[in-house]
Amino acid sequence: MKTTNSMLLLQPLQIGTMTLQNRFVLPAMVTRLSGEDGYINKDIMDRYLRYAKGESGLIVVEAMAVHSAKSGPLLRLSNDSFVAGHRELASRVHDASPSKIVPQIIHFLKVARSGWRQLVSDLSLDDVKSIVHDYGAAAARAREAGYDGVELHMAHAYTLSSFLSTYNMRHDDYGGSLENRLRLPCEVLAEVRRQVGKNFPVGIRFLGEECIKDGFTVVDSKKIALRFAKMGADYISLSAGGKFEDAVKKVNAPLYPYTGYSGERCMPGRNYPDLCNLYMPAEIKRYLVMHGLHTPIVAAGKISTTAQAEEILESQSADLVGLARPLLIDPDLPKKIKEGKDETVIRCSYVNICKNLDENFKTVRCFYWPKGMIQAPESDDETPPQWNASGAQLSVEYKHGKVSLTWNAAEDNEGIYIYDIYRSIEGQPFERHHASKSNHFYDTEVVGGDALAYYVVARDFAGNCSEKSEEAAIKIPEFEYSF
Repeated sequence: MKTTNSMLLLQPLQIGTMTLQNRFVLPAMVTRLSGEDGYINKDIMDRYLRYAKGESGLIVVEAMAVHSAKSGPLLRLSNDSFVAGHRELASRVHDASPSKIVPQIIHFLKVARSGWRQLVSDLSLDDVKSIVHDYGAAAARAREAGYDGVELHMAHAYTLSSFLSTYNMRHDDYGGSLENRLRLPCEVLAEVRRQVGKNFPVGIRFLGEECIKDGFTVVDSKKIALRFAKMGADYISLSAGGKFEDAVKKVNAPLYPYTGYSGERCMPGRNYPDLCNLYMPAEIKRYLVMHGLHTPIVAAGKISTTAQAEEILESQSADLVGLARPLLIDPDLPKKIKEGKDETVIRCSYVNICKNLDENFKTVRCFYWPKGMIQAPESDDETPPQWNASGAQLSVEYKHGKVSLTWNAAEDNEGIYIYDIYRSIEGQPFERHHASKSNHFYDTEVVGGDALAYYVVARDFAGNCSEKSEEAAIKIPEFEYSF
């Protein structure tokens, strides 16, 4: 690993009139902390102040509606009454941190518990004009509120993404061909720029791939990105999937776009390899550079380690690194890396309980946070956890197709956050395999013939880790079969 002084992750980046102190981005991530009135409340304020203390270069506030259509808990910037709350949020983040903060603004189509959902083909030309107006007005309010810029939501299942989609089969100038599908998003970008001026950064979040049958891929998305870059978008943030077309239908519940395969690709879980979506920003970055454009690109999607994040920048696959779940479990990640404390970063295990909470319209929190907490733990403690006098006494047992690990609980002056479980296969170097909230863990990711070894470390709320436990080894019996 490089020294902190030479890391690209910690280098500043100019985005229009906004200078980011580092290359870490908190992408817009739903919290379910908002009330249905759409105003900034204390819980929302606390969530983003907690992120600000961790000093990400750019904080993108969760999607907020530009219009007044009914929905569940969702922030809004749809009329002037919302400005005061956003002004306070922006001001308090600026007072607490060098982080820059922008809101993500969104327009969504209607969905019903019956399963019905509004399609882009249902919208009249007057509706289309209203969308353009509403985005421009909301962006102007974002500037008035003191934000550092604004991000336009054109991703996932929502209105502008649905216009960009290959499933947009409108029979007028707003559907069918790629040029026509681009028309409304481009009109929105142009109106937003007209409202906020040239010296207010405007970013765009859209899809590198739809990840649905016959949806667009990077073949189209690189052309979409080129158009936005030519129109002066100040940065482009790439996501994937999250579509209605493959959403799982639930009785008496509206469709939710992150329940199908495309939803998994949006937030890749443990069953996906690290960096599984990186080819999208890498290809788009290459395509823009080929056309003489250097619009900053944000990569996201299961970026698990500091080394991986640094390699993304070194390989010029992107200019910024978007970390949603990793910053949920440890908002202090950027600050820790800046201070040379990478070993204290509390790492995400991608079990996606946070995603499941969102799907069930519950407050989004990290599974590993202490019970009852709705914000990430905060601690400046420097005293690491300790094993008791008898040590960890790690034991492993193979039974019913899985390895059971148990160990003695560690002790700490504030409390234990998680236990990191490290595993070696066939004598290879140990790697962090998973994490547990308790002193018991089942490893179900084993097969017959594996020669495995494990050790465990305890982490406290500040991320300080104990000495590693003793190692424990086990050989999984070969599968017996006959012909």
